[in-house]
Amino acid sequence: MNRAKLNNQNFLLREHAEQQFAEELAELAKADQRQRPPNWNLSPWAVTTYLLGGTLENGFVVSPKYIGDRRLIEIAVATLTTDRALLLMGIPGTAKSWVSEHLAAAISGDSTLLIQGTAGTSEESIRYGWNYARLLADGPSMEALVASPLMVAMEAGKIARVEELTRIPADVQDTLITILSEKMLPIPELGDEVQAIKGFNIIATANNRDKGVNDLSSALKRRFNTVVLPLPKTIEEEVEIVQQRVESLGRALELPVQAPALTEVRRVVTIFRELRSGISDDGKTKLKSPSSTLSTAEAISVVNSGLALAAHFGDGHLSAKDIASGLVGAVVKDPIQDTLVWNEYLETVVKERKDWTDLYRACRDVGS
Repeated sequence: MNRAKLNNQNFLLREHAEQQFAEELAELAKADQRQRPPNWNLSPWAVTTYLLGGTLENGFVVSPKYIGDRRLIEIAVATLTTDRALLLMGIPGTAKSWVSEHLAAAISGDSTLLIQGTAGTSEESIRYGWNYARLLADGPSMEALVASPLMVAMEAGKIARVEELTRIPADVQDTLITILSEKMLPIPELGDEVQAIKGFNIIATANNRDKGVNDLSSALKRRFNTVVLPLPKTIEEEVEIVQQRVESLGRALELPVQAPALTEVRRVVTIFRELRSGISDDGKTKLKSPSSTLSTAEAISVVNSGLALAAHFGDGHLSAKDIASGLVGAVVKDPIQDTLVWNEYLETVVKERKDWTDLYRACRDVGS
């Protein structure tokens, strides 16, 4: 198959933020008359507007990428104008990676300088590696060196992203200390160094539930400003997030289906919020919580899976039958404990809601 055709944006399963929202970024850049920090594509005001959405003076509408507390985004953006790095924390599914990607796209026009943190992440992934063929042939040289995304960001004055920082072993994490404090990466093999260009900074993400896995050293913590991204405060806010993201994903995946029914989205979100909080929406029934996180991201996944079923095996309209299997799969992670929690919730809450009869039966059919 023609390689150029494969590289065509029309064939990309998921575009980078700077590709998907290129028009918005361009319109913001044209309208942005405020002072921009060195090497920033947009001013802090424009970056915040890109994340939170708004209408420009020329009438152009910027879509919201994050729905939540404005002050949190302002703090995050302001942090990146200083010499401190930004650490986004929260439980899984609170849009940490999403916010990180869009911040990098708006500031640097490049969200791809990414290090994915795992238990196997090595020091070379953060610093640099070597082209061993060149190394053996010519010895240590800059030509034989393979720059990490972080080194590329330092040299270009861009934002580097580190996902799941607390998944990285503690001794490897501390590789960042010199970079963040001295804005310099030594290359002892060459007796050389890379100094960061203005505009360079790091956005890291970490999962609250990973606390104790590889806690950050106090020296590293001091070099980050931490912003905790919470779950949506209200059901209306969470429904809006789910509705918006599902519609966006549906367009990207070209699902031949109508927009998700608000009724079904609200029911999924209500179930997740009730099971997370341990109490029914009316405050009358105490509930047991399952072992699963039941985050907003998982609600999006449930609705999106339902839409796929409706599109390819239904009439194109999202129904209780379409979302039932996804709901059960999201809640029941432990086949014993979570099944008991889910069955109790179905009998004490879902069954008692007269307008939820179809959902109760659909969920029971999945479990039978």
